[in-house]
Amino acid sequence: MSFEIQELPDLIRIIVLLDLSRESSLEKSSLKRRIDGYCAAEHVCVETEDVEKTLEEMCSEGLLTDDAGKIRPTEKGLELGKEWQNLLLKREPILEIVAGLTDGSITGLVVVLSAFMARLDVKIVAFAALLTLTAVAITNFSSFLLGGKTEDIADLLTLRTLMDYSLSDIPDKAERDKSLNLVKHLFTLLHKEINRSNLYAAVICSTTTFLAGIIPIIAFLTVIPPINLVLSIGIVCGVVGVFLVRYRSERSKVHWRITLAETVIIIVIAVIASLIIGGL
Repeated sequence: MSFEIQELPDLIRIIVLLDLSRESSLEKSSLKRRIDGYCAAEHVCVETEDVEKTLEEMCSEGLLTDDAGKIRPTEKGLELGKEWQNLLLKREPILEIVAGLTDGSITGLVVVLSAFMARLDVKIVAFAALLTLTAVAITNFSSFLLGGKTEDIADLLTLRTLMDYSLSDIPDKAERDKSLNLVKHLFTLLHKEINRSNLYAAVICSTTTFLAGIIPIIAFLTVIPPINLVLSIGIVCGVVGVFLVRYRSERSKVHWRITLAETVIIIVIAVIASLIIGGL
């Protein structure tokens, strides 16, 4: 399957992979109705033979299996469908989890170290922690909801423009019109799903931020000193070393030592800067 969208069957492949990435199996008739639904407003119908031919090609490529009219994705098909989802819908929560763990860990560590050095009262520390973490979590929520939405829609429009340009070279006018209308309505639906995906991303980021920060703070406030400081710093190191570094290295395909060095340097600089500014 070519990455470049050059003809009508390429579009049908994407729609089939996206639909099957949400459901384990679909009848051929259901797939045909869904594809017709993308271009129904323009009264342009994709022929059944086009769908049949595309499904046969996908089966021969090892992306699907056809069990008496019931279409199921293979492991390869599921993987490819997930990649298309990640490309078009930003379904892989990489940036939001990384941002949440980083911001939450930095905030929690700054609160713990500030409370330890200033010998602050428990109530004051609890109030400052809730206020600070809530502010950071809300900031991350709004950033991903608004900024992420703007960026994702811009990326989506760029992809649609590239697809339109590629499909405009189809010599057959009828097939070209079908393809362009499919793209138009496919991206209309994707636009709606982008809004939902960005809401999920904002919730994931804000929740991760709050949890990554509040857990070491609770440990600091509830455990007797000096064990509380050691335990809190240990929790932060565990979150950074195990969850954040491992997640980043796996998703970015970068060696964990490089990722660990980058993460530690960033967090140390941020914590030192915060403590210096707070002491002025």
